[in-house]
Amino acid sequence: MKEHESDTLSKTNRINLLFDFYEPLLTEKQRTFLKYYFLDDFTLGEIAAESGISRQAVYEHIKRAEQVLESYESKLGLLAKHELLMRHAEELTLTVKRLTLPQEREKQLLAGIERLRDRTND
Repeated sequence: MKEHESDTLSKTNRINLLFDFYEPLLTEKQRTFLKYYFLDDFTLGEIAAESGISRQAVYEHIKRAEQVLESYESKLGLLAKHELLMRHAEELTLTVKRLTLPQEREKQLLAGIERLRDRTND
């Protein structure tokens, strides 16, 4: 994979994650354009045709919505907290697996960590 493609995929993944956290805080237009562009993989031209506005206007709406998402994240940090919690859960899983515990206790601990991950991903 080329570096540009990797950067684009990384940006898309980040926007999708931010969207998951902050979607309710966006305007209807911001939600719609971001969904079309990042989730449904529409081109700017396709969104423009669907919306009856220019490609440039679509581009500007998307860029502004991205800025709004990043602004929310800089103020609230929900994605950063989520990622930190997931790293801690992974470290805890590895620690539990390295310990010499009765099999039933290990299962209980791993199940508890998995429940924590599931609740964090809701």
